[in-house]
Amino acid sequence: MNVRQWGRDLGMGVRFACTGGREGWVRMLLTAVGVGLGVALLLLTTALPNVLTVRHQREEARQDLTYNAAVPPRSEHTVLVATTDTEWHAKDVRGRLLEAEGPRAPLPPGVDRFPAKGEMVASPALKELLSSDGAKLLRERIPYRITGTIGEPGLIGSHELAYYAGAKGLTVKADSSRVLRLTAFGDPHPTAERADPVLILMMLVVFVALLMPVAVFIAAAVRFGGERRDRRLAALRLVGSDSRMTRRIAAGEALAGALLGLVVGTVFFLIGRQVAGSVEVLGESFFPSYLNPSPALVALVAVAVPASAVLVTLLAMRGVVVEPLGVVRAARPARRRLWWRLLLPLAGLAMLYPMIGNGRSHGDFNQYLVIGGVMLLLVGVTALLPWLVEAVVARLGPGSVSWQLAVRRLQVSSGSAARMVNGIAVAVAGAIALQMLFAGVESQYTKETGRDPGRVQMEVDLSGRAPVRAAGREFEHTKGVRAAVAISTGGLGDRRRDPEHTTAVTVGDCAALRELAHLPSCRDGDVFAVHGGNGDEGLRALRRSGGHGFLDPTYSDADRGREIPWTVPAGLPQVTVRKDALHQGVGGLLATPSALPASATPTLYSQVYVRIDPSVPDAEEYVRNTTARVDPLGTAWHWSSTQQSRKYTSLRTGLFVGAVGVLALIGASLLVSQLEQLRERRKLLSSLVAFGTRRRTLGLSVLWQTAVPITLGLLLASGVGLALGAVLLRMTATPVSVDWASVLSMTGVGAAVVLTVTVLSLPPLVRLMRPEGLRTE
Repeated sequence: MNVRQWGRDLGMGVRFACTGGREGWVRMLLTAVGVGLGVALLLLTTALPNVLTVRHQREEARQDLTYNAAVPPRSEHTVLVATTDTEWHAKDVRGRLLEAEGPRAPLPPGVDRFPAKGEMVASPALKELLSSDGAKLLRERIPYRITGTIGEPGLIGSHELAYYAGAKGLTVKADSSRVLRLTAFGDPHPTAERADPVLILMMLVVFVALLMPVAVFIAAAVRFGGERRDRRLAALRLVGSDSRMTRRIAAGEALAGALLGLVVGTVFFLIGRQVAGSVEVLGESFFPSYLNPSPALVALVAVAVPASAVLVTLLAMRGVVVEPLGVVRAARPARRRLWWRLLLPLAGLAMLYPMIGNGRSHGDFNQYLVIGGVMLLLVGVTALLPWLVEAVVARLGPGSVSWQLAVRRLQVSSGSAARMVNGIAVAVAGAIALQMLFAGVESQYTKETGRDPGRVQMEVDLSGRAPVRAAGREFEHTKGVRAAVAISTGGLGDRRRDPEHTTAVTVGDCAALRELAHLPSCRDGDVFAVHGGNGDEGLRALRRSGGHGFLDPTYSDADRGREIPWTVPAGLPQVTVRKDALHQGVGGLLATPSALPASATPTLYSQVYVRIDPSVPDAEEYVRNTTARVDPLGTAWHWSSTQQSRKYTSLRTGLFVGAVGVLALIGASLLVSQLEQLRERRKLLSSLVAFGTRRRTLGLSVLWQTAVPITLGLLLASGVGLALGAVLLRMTATPVSVDWASVLSMTGVGAAVVLTVTVLSLPPLVRLMRPEGLRTE
């Protein structure tokens, strides 16, 4: 192969594309737009790893929760941090109170000075929200004066709601994590958590399934205007070029469109990058600076796209004979062979087969085999679809005029019809497989909480030793609250310090205790022993010591002296815990308030269980406002019967965001492809109208030309998607089940995208059917 000859021929093709007049410019522009859309999504996708990395780094940098760590002594380098997180209409609001203990106290990321008491620095999104008309309740809950904004280094997203407020008089307690003393923000000893092999597998499949349609569309985009280009190339044969030189010149034209597509795609990417900083999807937001793809991936895209354009064009030109007097397309083409097309999905299954049954017990999945196997299965769709379309349309019978026009067009150019729907078929196949995988393993990442939202809708955890009875009355008088149940818990040890046996003590009035256990009778001053509870061994130890014990026993010298002696009454009635008890892990002793010494009240930890009236708007927000008023460090949260893994939820959210982008690309690329095909058939359409064909008939023929290949493509995609989903479920050691609702919904979404594109292409079709289309030069 003569490299210089190749370079000269490719360069000549580039010049023809740039100086070929209006036709060449239009073709190159269409190619550039199609390729550019794909390049933009490729760049956005290659930036996702950096998004996840930066978000994690910023989350770690502002970390202010420490577990099982000794409290540092007060010094000029320490700061007190109290957690005041809340929610506003199901959106998390991150809140912190800061109290500097010295002139060198560390500042959290994104904050340049400590706010004074009554002041706060807020994120831009929270500042905007608080200034809106509908945030009156939130302003009551966060009543601080805004004196600044949190910088980007202190936030994980452009729409994150967060604030740091100044405080005075915060107190650190060894047995509470509500107020902490820090010498620096960030986790000084991060622990590497073992990665979940199934989650890694799902992440790999998500990336491959999202990127494959993009690659298919780029390959189709470089073939825009192929028929007109081939006719122009016939002139080159008249001046002495051979068939190989002609193919290289054609590849050069495609290369010009691909190179311009890189520029267009970069512009689209930069626009999308800025737009990404101003939108929020499923509660997730980003800063534009997050979307920085790695230089290696950018270089790979910059090289792969032009190279693919040249390769695809050379392969496409093998089926076209360009002669000096025209292009030979009328000869009956050879029938497409099936055997080699089946090799691709079979090879993909062979690569995935060794990992069937691995689950989590056999280490990580081989990422190369996973990526290769999934790619081959999805590429198999693009290989099988042209054969399927050709085989089916060859057997289609007669019908109406519009049907005959559509069928004849499909019989003449079944390959073009298949190329148009290849991308949507690949996207649907990948989406069906992912839906099966996510639905199959969802139960592994979802656990029952044991809480019944039908009995109680919200729980308020009061900080430290807040007076629970007064708090309970406050909640009872809160707007939108039907009832409030106040309960306190503590510990009773058999020794003052380092007790050998302990038992739980749950305190509440008779109505509250009846929400926990079946009581025979109750009045203030009664104490009950829970039969079969978690504190049976501790109760037996107390009985052996004559019932003498100590409330709030201590385990360190710093807490020494706070123990409260208490003698458990003899002959306690035995009660059984309700299956639907509000408080989990009830055991040991149940006591009414007056049964304990008055000095024991500050040693107890308190919760208030709230039943809300769903007919009252913003009832939950009123409860959170009462929480902030009663106890600024209290936490109010909504009960749910299940809890899902955050990593699983984040991955599913990422899949949704990526799917939205891919569907947008699919729609835009299909529209460009449809317009390009209509433009090439302008004279034919005008001729048919001139001979008396109704425009309605031609419009219906276009719809049929789209409906037939998309139906075949969706059927093939459903089969391949189901097969891939079943294999992936077997790989994760999960029983194979098909969520038919998801399969039908994914298929319906694909059909809806194509139908929308077809409808949008009808107005240009009407304009192309005018007699002016018969004019030629």
